[in-house]
Amino acid sequence: MTEGHIDTLLEAIPLPSVLIGQDERIQGVNARGIELLGQGIRGRHFITAIRQPTVLDVIEACLRDHRSQKARYLSSDGAQDTAYQVSCSAVETNDGTSVLMCFEDVTPIEQIGQMRRDFVANVSHELRSPLTALLGFIETLQGPARDDPAAAERFLGTMQEEASRMERLVKDLLSLSRVEAQERVRPTDPVDLVAMLHTVIHANAPLLQDAEVICSLDAEVDKLIVPGDADQLQQVFTNLIENAVKYGGDGKTVRISVRTDEEDPSLRGPSAIVEIADQGAGIDGVHIPRLTERFYRIDNHRSREMGGTGLGLAIVKHIVNRHRGRLRIQSESGQGSQFQVVLPRDLPAATA
Repeated sequence: MTEGHIDTLLEAIPLPSVLIGQDERIQGVNARGIELLGQGIRGRHFITAIRQPTVLDVIEACLRDHRSQKARYLSSDGAQDTAYQVSCSAVETNDGTSVLMCFEDVTPIEQIGQMRRDFVANVSHELRSPLTALLGFIETLQGPARDDPAAAERFLGTMQEEASRMERLVKDLLSLSRVEAQERVRPTDPVDLVAMLHTVIHANAPLLQDAEVICSLDAEVDKLIVPGDADQLQQVFTNLIENAVKYGGDGKTVRISVRTDEEDPSLRGPSAIVEIADQGAGIDGVHIPRLTERFYRIDNHRSREMGGTGLGLAIVKHIVNRHRGRLRIQSESGQGSQFQVVLPRDLPAATA
C-alpha cells in the first residue's frame, strides 16, 4: 500500500486517525489527526507524538498481540478539556501488521454523566436538610416535648415550613422534567402576552402587597399574540416576577415592559420582548453565565430563607428554549437586574 493509498484511506475515516507501522513509526495521519496531534508527525516514532502512557501501552500491546485495544486520551486547547476513546486495531499492510488508531470524542457523553451525578448529589443535598430537621422535631415531640403544648406548636410550625420546602423542590423537579421532555416540540397555540402579564400580576398581588412592592406594566400594544404554551409562559413570568419581588427588596418597584421588534437579529424575524426589571442590589457579572444552572445560587442561605429551590431560572431557560426564544440577563452590582424574554411572533413554517 503506497503512501497515497494510505492517506486516501485515512481521509475517508470521519475521526482523527493515525496508522502506525511495524517499525513503530507513523505511516499516515489524516487532517483531523494532524489537528489533534500536531504537524510533522509523519515518519516519527509514535512515542514522540503520543505522550500519554495508557495510550502508548495499548499501541505496544496491539503491535505485539495483533488484538484490538482501547484507551482514553485527554487533550486540551487551553480553554476546554476534551476526552477521546482511542481504538487500536491491527491491519495488514505491505510492510506487515500495522496499527490503525481512531480517536472518538466522548466529551459530551462524559459531561452528561457528570451532570447526572451532580444532579443526584444536589437533589440529595437539598432534601437532606429538611428531612433531618423533620426527623429531629418528630423525635423531640415523641420524647422531651411530649407534654409541652407550646413547644409542640412551635415545632409543628417549623415542620410545616420544612415539608413545604420539600414539596416546592419536588414540584419544581417534576416541572423541569416535563419541560425537558417537551423541549424538542415547539408549541403553536396563540397566547396574548399582555393579557397573561395582567393575570400574573393579579395572581401575585398578595406577594406584592406583603413586600409593599409596586409592579408597573408598560406595553406598546394592548394585545400581543405569540405562538406558545400558555401554562408554561405563565410559569416563566410568575418565576421572574417572584424573583424580582424577593430579591429586589421591600418597598421597591418592579417594572415590566412589553415591546416588539420587526427584525430581531437573534431570532432572524419578528419578536416580542418582555423585560422585567427590579431595583435590587444587582448581580455580580461573574455569576450571570451560571444563573440558569440547576441549583446554582449566589447566596445559598438567603435563597433558602426565601423559599428558593435553585431551579426557577433553569425552568425558565428550558421553557424559553422550547419556544425557540432567548433569555437575556443584564445586571450590575448596585444597579438592579433586568431579565428579558424574547419570543418569536411567527409560527413554525410547518404550521404557518
